[in-house]
Amino acid sequence: MQDIHYIIENQATVEANVTARGVKSDISGLIAVYEKLKSAKQELEGLQAQSNKIAKDIPTADDKATLVAEGKAVKEKIKDISDTVTTLDEQYKELMLTVPNGLAEGTPEGLEDDSNVPIKHFMEPTKFEFTPKDHLELGTDLDLIDFEGGAKVAGNKFYFLKNDAVLLDMALQQFAMNKAVAAGYTPLLTPDLARNSILEGVGFAPRGDESNTYALEDQDMSLIATAEIAVGGLHSKEVFTEEQLPLRYAAFSHCFRREAGAGGQSSKGLYRVHQFGKVELFAFTKPDQSEAVHDEILAIEEDIYQELKIPYQVVRICAGDLGAPAYKKYDIEAWMPGKGEEGEYGEVTSASNCTEFQSRRLGVKYADKASGRNEFVHTLNGTAIALSRAMVAILENYQNADGSVTIPEAIQPFMSGKKAIQALSADGVVAKKSA
Repeated sequence: MQDIHYIIENQATVEANVTARGVKSDISGLIAVYEKLKSAKQELEGLQAQSNKIAKDIPTADDKATLVAEGKAVKEKIKDISDTVTTLDEQYKELMLTVPNGLAEGTPEGLEDDSNVPIKHFMEPTKFEFTPKDHLELGTDLDLIDFEGGAKVAGNKFYFLKNDAVLLDMALQQFAMNKAVAAGYTPLLTPDLARNSILEGVGFAPRGDESNTYALEDQDMSLIATAEIAVGGLHSKEVFTEEQLPLRYAAFSHCFRREAGAGGQSSKGLYRVHQFGKVELFAFTKPDQSEAVHDEILAIEEDIYQELKIPYQVVRICAGDLGAPAYKKYDIEAWMPGKGEEGEYGEVTSASNCTEFQSRRLGVKYADKASGRNEFVHTLNGTAIALSRAMVAILENYQNADGSVTIPEAIQPFMSGKKAIQALSADGVVAKKSA
């Protein structure tokens, strides 16, 4: 959420930002509703003061009946104007929710992800001397992923992980969490549910056509789409001291998203699903700290994929692909040999600086010593590891000609030193000797 006074004073800039992002937001209508709301509140305050004065004067008045009648009339006006204030306030809040964050200098122009700009590469795309399989084929051949069973139990795009895929998932979780803790991030396990007011505060739509979350019927709650939601709401309506900031968290959560309907080869299998696990980095900072912490989050993400030795590129996200809360955003896209026709880069992490967009909605502030006022903090988030997509990248990049998959050396200690995933025989015994 942006400051309404900033919006009024910089209307042209805000409207240009809305256009650049390709979103719908009626800034002129918002300002008009705000002015009406402000006028109605002033009128209400005047009537309340008048009512209080009448009530105070009645006991000593010579003509009490006249004052009583006058007081009754004023109370009727107060009721009418209170209803008007309530209606206008609801309209104002709805319109404010449509206004996106500002744009950082240097944000690439464009409305779709094909306008994102690569700024860094690590390793060359993996090449094979044999015809590689995609992760779905590997998952079937190695008995790692069961989409049919997931669909039977929970519906399309849900799945079971089996055998060494379970161990791989847990190893990646532990590996990423250890990296984050070593960098000074406090580990968290979050609730899988959040109040809808928290979702709205973080910038997710819990209802309507724009929502990609699962709402609980007859309850004002939803399953979380990312730990960002839960951690963002953890300190809502709190005031930090300067000494507490920056405050860094590494949070594991299950993530539930309805968006998996996006089909096509590029979204097959584990790449886009309704449920997955993720270790999320989140920080609360003073405004002058957020840029450095943003770079720090990206560096941790890169360190994880560099140790895994997965080829990737870092891209700067264009205006139309940012999402409403983000002021500046980077993605890491890992090379996935089975994605598309001949392999493609696919998003595996994001790192976003949301400035004060979320903290204004959630009421998270810090006591600024210089100004003597409570100011809004900046919030930042980034994906340490999204387990399903990391698994796609590992299976496809580390596959071997004999059908096995080598375990990245960095996570072998978390898999009891196991170095490869081998095919199983019909009786569940490893068909070939482990590497």
